[in-house]
Amino acid sequence: MSFEATESDLFELFNGVGHVQNAEVVSYRHNQRSKGFAFVQMQTVEEAQRAVEELHDKEFLGRKLVVSGAKSSEHHASS
Repeated sequence: MSFEATESDLFELFNGVGHVQNAEVVSYRHNQRSKGFAFVQMQTVEEAQRAVEELHDKEFLGRKLVVSGAKSSEHHASS
């Protein structure tokens, strides 16, 4: 994603496909510059899936987005 994208930009973009609970741009601690990626939490799994379908590979602020679902930690079930 664009290094200039803000959390507000992400809220606006992702709200087009569902309800955003949280958006966090990941930044370097020493200079607060964006690392070029973020985490966006949607209200439901269905909205998150729709966001992946509709926004993955879309151009946003001059760069293509890579949108994917979170990796589940449920595969650590005990035997």
